[in-house]
Amino acid sequence: MAEAFAWQDALWQQLAGRSQHAHAYLLHGPQGIGKRALAERLMARLLCQQPQGADACGQCKSCLLLGAGSHPDNYVLEPEDVDKPIKIDQVRDLVSFVVQTAQLGGRKVILIEPVEAMNINASNALLKSLEEPSGNTVLLLVSHQPSRLLPTIKSRCQQVVCPQPNLAQSQAWLANALPDSEPGEREELLTLAAGSPLMAAKLHAQGVLEQRAQVTEGVKKLLKQQQSPTQLAESWNSVPLLLLFDWFFEWSHLILRYQMTQDERGLGLADMRKVLQYLAQKSRQGKVLETQAWILEQRQKVLGKANLNRVLLLEALLAHWVQLPGSR
Repeated sequence: MAEAFAWQDALWQQLAGRSQHAHAYLLHGPQGIGKRALAERLMARLLCQQPQGADACGQCKSCLLLGAGSHPDNYVLEPEDVDKPIKIDQVRDLVSFVVQTAQLGGRKVILIEPVEAMNINASNALLKSLEEPSGNTVLLLVSHQPSRLLPTIKSRCQQVVCPQPNLAQSQAWLANALPDSEPGEREELLTLAAGSPLMAAKLHAQGVLEQRAQVTEGVKKLLKQQQSPTQLAESWNSVPLLLLFDWFFEWSHLILRYQMTQDERGLGLADMRKVLQYLAQKSRQGKVLETQAWILEQRQKVLGKANLNRVLLLEALLAHWVQLPGSR
């Protein structure tokens, strides 16, 4: 059974207590706050033949089949590979499932995550099923970035804003999930995950703190002319491309903020404060803005799964960065 999170209690009671459900829900919010678990919990509740209170019973035929991953009236649509788009052929297979009769005589429930992984053709192929799903069908769409969805997708769903945990809830959950970690380490992970505890745990499993140390040390060597953009670009193969662009975009933002406020407390994590302060003092604001706009443009291409040459892209990123000081 999917994990129940304390910060979802009020929303869960609202969803589970409904006598009638919408044909499509769009569950959205930042990544790492438990949206997938909420969708799976609701999916189990909708398919259960003998619900007990707010949750599925876990013991009926439907619950047992769902737990075994062989429920005939359940369909999960997600990218075939990590960070790849959902293809139109996958959506066509889903559409074929929608028009079938429920084999257990109850509901059919479909879960799609992340919805923004569908390209325009795949999204358009889903529209009719979203508007008029046959039989007693409920679609649960999970989105980390609803702004990237077609308006026609959003308009056909009941939109549900998933709650974010407060700091105390995030810290408590992460301490339980990573019992061997130090408080300072968990605080740094939560900062890198923008406060999302599940994302913090995922980043920890990916070795993000080691990756962060490698990148920050590389940036310092770059600015001291101890390493070239090409050398660094080739050495960062293990660091996710989107993570790199997120960090550099945040750093450009912190530089601009310091240039306007001179507030050292707003320079982010300690590992880059001195570097960002130096760049803020040595760089022309217009140049920083140009670099930030370029980073954002390339980040959108990465999000859009564009076919990019990773090394050349990172070389260009670092070339922009190394040109900042002295641009006044």
